[in-house]
Amino acid sequence: MKAYIMINVRLGSILEVVNNLREIDGVIEANMTFGTYDVVSAIEAEDVRDIGRMIATKIQPIPGILETLTCLVIES
Repeated sequence: MKAYIMINVRLGSILEVVNNLREIDGVIEANMTFGTYDVVSAIEAEDVRDIGRMIATKIQPIPGILETLTCLVIES
């Protein structure tokens, strides 16, 4: 299963957050963006439960992350 994570970060923390995301198993892409969200990341896991665990235990605790929005991919 795949999901896109839209992330808002603390001012000045974008590069650090992107670099930390890229080190996590299951993160297949992490990019700085302009617009409503500062970072967009693509992740893959076995199922929605594993996606939830990854977000709660590996992504949201990254220093500098203020808010996340998860968009599950239903067809690719």
